[in-house]
Amino acid sequence: MKIASWNVNSIKQRKDHVSDWLKSHAPDVIVLQELKGLDFPDDVFLSEGYHSTVVNQKARNGVAILSKEPAKLISDKLHGFEDDEQARYLEIDYKGVRIIGIYAPNGNPVDTEKYDYKLKWTDFLLEHCKSLRDQGIDFLVTGDFNIIPERQDCHDPAVWAEDALFRLETRKRWRALCHLGLTDAFRVLNTKDEQYTFWDYQAGAWPQNKGIRIDHFLLSPALCDRLQSCGIDPSTRALEKPSDHVPIVVELSEKKAA
Repeated sequence: MKIASWNVNSIKQRKDHVSDWLKSHAPDVIVLQELKGLDFPDDVFLSEGYHSTVVNQKARNGVAILSKEPAKLISDKLHGFEDDEQARYLEIDYKGVRIIGIYAPNGNPVDTEKYDYKLKWTDFLLEHCKSLRDQGIDFLVTGDFNIIPERQDCHDPAVWAEDALFRLETRKRWRALCHLGLTDAFRVLNTKDEQYTFWDYQAGAWPQNKGIRIDHFLLSPALCDRLQSCGIDPSTRALEKPSDHVPIVVELSEKKAA
């Protein structure tokens, strides 16, 4: 099973990029984030063989999961945080795998309620992942976490030291997720590589490779046993009018019979 994740930074602006990428890579599932609007071209993707499950809001946020076969919607709200009005969470069941797509809060500026919200939101995610683990459910969490896990995941750690994405309180949440038994799929297969998933539009970040890795796959133990590959596709960042993020893709082997 091939599963991709991509923060498209406006599905209206990047619809054609997504369509072209689906045609050339043919994932079974792709999780899209930062849709930025209530309109979603589900009819376009259906004509290309993908069913859409979407949670969105006016002008901001939004998560969609496209799948080759219809998926079962589990929730479009983060468990325990159902009163949150922001469209940042989508959970489905697809062929026995629980897929959680997230667009986690950015949290900047750190001296405002935005950072408190980021930490609170991530704490609820942590608790839900713990519950799924305790239930023995095979699951993965993917999307834009807005977390830089380690120093090698940014071009210049000093520049990011006090940013919400790299502050100690943020990285503690990342480590807590990993301590549940979840595995960073990219890093377990690419231990020394310095590869990124985001390059800012400003200051020549892309041509100078001044990037950060903030788009991730976290796999539960049973899914980690099925992990075959995990890679980042930077080619989309060189397209005309690109998203500032690029796709990340995992491939899982078929589940063995008990």
